[in-house]
Amino acid sequence: MKTLSAIALLLALAGAAFAQTSTPSPGTSSGADTKPSCKVQASDKKLAGAALSSFMKKCEADAQKACDAAASDKKLSGAAKTSFTKKCVTDSVGSS
Repeated sequence: MKTLSAIALLLALAGAAFAQTSTPSPGTSSGADTKPSCKVQASDKKLAGAALSSFMKKCEADAQKACDAAASDKKLSGAAKTSFTKKCVTDSVGSS
């Protein structure tokens, strides 16, 4: 009976631990990571030369618009907005 109670307690604790696992909310810089970065997308499409340059330019512009909108949603301004937007765009475009 004690082992059954102990097992039930462990299962309840394990369930609570999994329930507390958070997922990034949309609109956050880590939430943007659900979509592959521009560099990953370009690599998957095997782009090179002018096609790569064009794709990266458009992808970065789209990321800038999305990040500006996210900063506005968060009501950021000044240095906080600039910092947030810069990190958000960098995360969306991908690292070198």
